[in-house]
Amino acid sequence: MQTKNKKVIQTLFMNHQENNTLSKFKMIDLFAGIGGIRLGFESIGGECVFSSEWDASAQKTYQENFSEIPYGDITKIKPEEIPSFDVLLAGFPCQPFSQAGKKMGLADTRGTLFFDIAKIINYHKPSVVFLENVKRLRTHDSGRTFATIKTVLEDMGYSVSADVFNAKDFGIPQNRERLYIIGFLGETKFSFPIPPKNKTCVGDILDKNVNEKYTLSDRLWLGHQRRKKEHLEKGYGFGYSLFNHSSEYTSTISARYYKDGSEILIEQKLKNPRKLTPREAARLQGFPDNFIIPVSDNQAYKQFGNSVCVPVIKALASKISEAMDELKINNFSKNQSLNIDIIKEEQVRLAVQSFSEKSKTQIRLANC
Repeated sequence: MQTKNKKVIQTLFMNHQENNTLSKFKMIDLFAGIGGIRLGFESIGGECVFSSEWDASAQKTYQENFSEIPYGDITKIKPEEIPSFDVLLAGFPCQPFSQAGKKMGLADTRGTLFFDIAKIINYHKPSVVFLENVKRLRTHDSGRTFATIKTVLEDMGYSVSADVFNAKDFGIPQNRERLYIIGFLGETKFSFPIPPKNKTCVGDILDKNVNEKYTLSDRLWLGHQRRKKEHLEKGYGFGYSLFNHSSEYTSTISARYYKDGSEILIEQKLKNPRKLTPREAARLQGFPDNFIIPVSDNQAYKQFGNSVCVPVIKALASKISEAMDELKINNFSKNQSLNIDIIKEEQVRLAVQSFSEKSKTQIRLANC
């Protein structure tokens, strides 16, 4: 199986052996989605030598834009089968840590995928590790989940920095906060970018002529209004969100946008409001207009909702590039190695225990 995997990977990415000889560094793109993080790092000279994404529809979009099909399930590949690289990029699954989910964290199978990333880092020891996730990862399970990730990276010899940035502070009219974790293997002077905080306007990403199919039907619009009224009466803040050309920014676009578009609806004169078009959704994440969208509207909404804000990535990549020029890697850091499987087993056990205790507490409070 190992030999077969290695041959497949060499076939998929052999073009990288010949191309881009002027690249500044080599990188791999894990949990790649449609390549938003890759776009940011290619802008400062990165050459991607391996990518991984299991979703077939996202693979299609990735192939159309980068001329390669990402390898599938990252848990099925051994670290030694991945080509050597300098920078690891990973926007690993956020659902286990998201406010909208069950918040099981490392007790969720998707939450343990960080340890698959750690195995690759442990084997290859890239100069830089770049991780992206939801803001709530930092405080999940009273901060223990983030502490685990940070400690594992530090124990492998990385100096770790983390901060939260909002898309609206980088020229994109979307209120989207995400956590960025950056590790350097050695000593360097790194500082996060200062957000320019230029004024944004939703009208900047909207099309002038939009197909009527994006306008909500009377039935759907009435349903949105009814549910919002019911939620308000119960004291909830849930319901549709309405924006217009003059709005400063929208709420966060998510993968569920394809369902009814309720989180971002655009006002229209003398008509029901409408959903964003897929191209507008792409702009709301900072993707260029020449980015190819080869999939259905529903799949496009999922993909852009799951992706990253490209201008934020570009700003971070630029600062990382500066720090790489000054990076001093010591042999001690390079040779530090961990038994990731043992660490994973222990941390999952603790996470399951914590989640179980919280669930019991919630049940007791509900029965009081």
